[in-house]
Amino acid sequence: MASTTAPPRASATRTAPAAAPEAHQAREARRPLPALRHFGPNWYACVMGTAIIATAGAALPRQLPGQRTACVAVWALSVAVLALVLAARAGHWLHHRDQARAHLLDPAVAPFHGCLSMALLAVGAGTLTVGRDVLGERAALAADAVLFTAGTVLGLAAAVAVPYLMVARHELRASQASPVWLLPLVSPMVSAAVGPLLVPHVPAGQAREALLLACFALFGMSLLATLLVLPLLFGRLLVGGPLPAVLAPTLFLVLGPLGQSTTAAGQLADAAQRAIGAPYAGALAGFAVLYGVPVLGFALLWLALAGALLVRAARRGMGFAMTWWALTFPVGTCVTGAAGLARHTGLAAYGWLGWALFLCLVAAWLAAAVHTVRGLAAGRLLPR
Repeated sequence: MASTTAPPRASATRTAPAAAPEAHQAREARRPLPALRHFGPNWYACVMGTAIIATAGAALPRQLPGQRTACVAVWALSVAVLALVLAARAGHWLHHRDQARAHLLDPAVAPFHGCLSMALLAVGAGTLTVGRDVLGERAALAADAVLFTAGTVLGLAAAVAVPYLMVARHELRASQASPVWLLPLVSPMVSAAVGPLLVPHVPAGQAREALLLACFALFGMSLLATLLVLPLLFGRLLVGGPLPAVLAPTLFLVLGPLGQSTTAAGQLADAAQRAIGAPYAGALAGFAVLYGVPVLGFALLWLALAGALLVRAARRGMGFAMTWWALTFPVGTCVTGAAGLARHTGLAAYGWLGWALFLCLVAAWLAAAVHTVRGLAAGRLLPR
């Protein structure tokens, strides 16, 4: 018996070293990519900044040859980026739940959870605006309806949950006031701006009027919440001085609620013509101008201030960071706001303003996109 059982033991001893590397390789294959651990919600800004180029370019009153085709191409890119970011964020939550929960409790990261909503809404608006050239009217409408619904629900959740965490769980001081605090509060305003695009496609009567007024309610919700936060931000700058250089681009986030609310006012006025009768349709048309002109004027004032502080930070050695994406979407909302005022006032000056801002938007997007791709290729943005 001993002679018959000895060979198997010897064989097991000989094969064990060969099996060990295979088992190790199998464990390594099952191990999640370390880079996903650092993949935070701020990456949705890439989607927002890309999608806004398509919708802003299509909204400009003067169109160049091939401009529509270029907008469609950028929209397709935004769809691809959205799919990649959604997949990466799903992997982050699946394999790194501890870090995902830590992000919710981090006051510097938690506000970026509002970006998911805005990414969905921005891509949805681009789908109905220019994506229909590829998908067709019916498919584009269905896609936008899904993205608008999901984005609005998630935006409302973020607008409540993030401020709740800031009040109940985060330990904040006035000196920590940051423009990123606006991110979850702007989400309903994005819904208010893109929702009117769906109004003409809703059955006439109660349903159409309800959607229009719901968008107007989202407009007020976001606007009033923003007005509560803006004084804190400006006070922080006056008392605490400029933000650290790496955070200087986030000052442009203030343009988001300003430009988006101007855009929303114009879109609500356009949709009101088919949803509600006099005198409210005419009142909303007047409101679009009476509200949009001074608010866009303040946006230009803030743009000059934020631009000056950005130049100051650049002179002090500001390097690339993902905060550069803050230079894209907020500026894009000012483009669509200026285009809306050009449409409602008939003034060519607003059309030229929209074009000037659009060129700044494209330049900012190119800078952010090129540096992001380089950072990913070099492993600096998502260290392993």
